[in-house]
Amino acid sequence: MDIVKNLITNNIRKFGMVIALVGIIILFQILTNGILLTPLNITNIIMQNSYIIVLAIGMMLVIISGEIDLSVGSVAAFVGAIAGVLLVTLDLPVIVGIVLCLLIGALIGAWQGFWVSYVNIPSFIVTLAGMLIFRGLTLIVLDGRTIAPFPENFRSLSSSFIPNIFATETHFLTIIIGGILSLIYVLNEVRIRRANVKYNFETLTFPLFVSKIFFILIILNLFTFVLAQYAGIPYVLIILLLLIFGYTFVMNKTVIGRHIYALGGNINAAQLSGVKTKKMKFLVFVNMGVLAALSGLIFAGRLNAATPQAGNLFELDAIAAAVIGGASFTGGVGTIFGAVIGALVMGVLNNGMSLMGIGIDWQQAIKGMVLLGAVAFDVLNKNK
Repeated sequence: MDIVKNLITNNIRKFGMVIALVGIIILFQILTNGILLTPLNITNIIMQNSYIIVLAIGMMLVIISGEIDLSVGSVAAFVGAIAGVLLVTLDLPVIVGIVLCLLIGALIGAWQGFWVSYVNIPSFIVTLAGMLIFRGLTLIVLDGRTIAPFPENFRSLSSSFIPNIFATETHFLTIIIGGILSLIYVLNEVRIRRANVKYNFETLTFPLFVSKIFFILIILNLFTFVLAQYAGIPYVLIILLLLIFGYTFVMNKTVIGRHIYALGGNINAAQLSGVKTKKMKFLVFVNMGVLAALSGLIFAGRLNAATPQAGNLFELDAIAAAVIGGASFTGGVGTIFGAVIGALVMGVLNNGMSLMGIGIDWQQAIKGMVLLGAVAFDVLNKNK
C-alpha cells in the first residue's frame, strides 16, 4: 500500500487529469444516452482534435522552456493558405507542396525564435506580433477568398483510413494491429523492468506491474476493437502516434530533451552547466513552427479548403491543453503524455457539449472554468 500511495503522490498531477478525463467521458456517455462512445463518434473525436493535439505537443515544449507562443493559430492558417495556392492554384505534386509548407513553418519558427533567443524580446510580444502578421498575410494570400477543393491524396492525410485487406465488415486489420502493439508494449515493459531490477532501481511490485500491463492491454485492445467497428485506423492517428512516441523519446531519453527541461527549470543554472540556452530556445520555436504548419495542413485537408477564418483560437486551445496536461508557466514541468490528455479533455468537452446541443456561448464559459480549475489544482498541489 505504501508503494501505491507513493506512486499516486508522486504522479498526482498526471493521474488527476487521467481521472478527470475518464470522469468527463463517463458523464457525457450518460448525458448523451450512449452516443459519445459509439465507433463513429470516437473516430470523429480523433479526427476533429488531431490538429489541436499536434499543436499541444509543440506548445508543451515551448512552455517547458519557459516561453509562450500566441501565433500558432495564425501560422496554421497561413500555411493552410500557402498549401491552397501550391496544391490547388499552381497544381504542384502533393509531396512537394507538403514539404514546402513544412519548410515555411520552420522558417517562421526560426524568425520568431531569433527575436526571442538572440535579441531577448519577450516571447509574448514576439508571438503576439506574429499572430497579427501571419493573420494579415493569410488574408493577403487568399485575397479574402476560399480556395478549394484539395487533391484527393492531400485530403487522405486527415480524412482517410488504412485499407482493410480482409473481406470482412469489421476492419480486421485494425484488430491485428492492436494485437501487435500489445505484444510490443508487453515486451518493452518487461525489458525495462529487468533493467531496473538489474541496477537496483525502484520498481513496482510484481502484482502491481502485472495489473498495470493488464489494464493498459484492455484499454488498447478495446480501443482498436471499437475503431474496427467503423472504418479502422485513420491515417491521422498514425501521424499522432508517431509524434507522441517520438517526442516522448526525445524529451525523456536524449540530451536535447534534458536541456529543454533544464532551460525552463533554471536558465542560469543551465548556462553554468554548459547548456546552450539560446540555441535550445531557438530550436524549440523552430519545432513549434513545423508543428503549427503540420496542424494547418491537417486542418485544411479535413476542411478540404483553405479559408481566411482557419486557425481562430487554435493557440488558446493548444495552451489550455498543455496547461490542463500539467505544464507550468514557470517552465521546466510537463510531459507529452500530459499534453495529449489535456487536448483530449478539451476535445471530449467540445464533442460532448455539441452532442447535447449546448450553445457555443456556454461551451466557451465551461471550458474557461475547466482551465481555471486545472490551474488551481496545480497551484494547490504545489502549495501542499
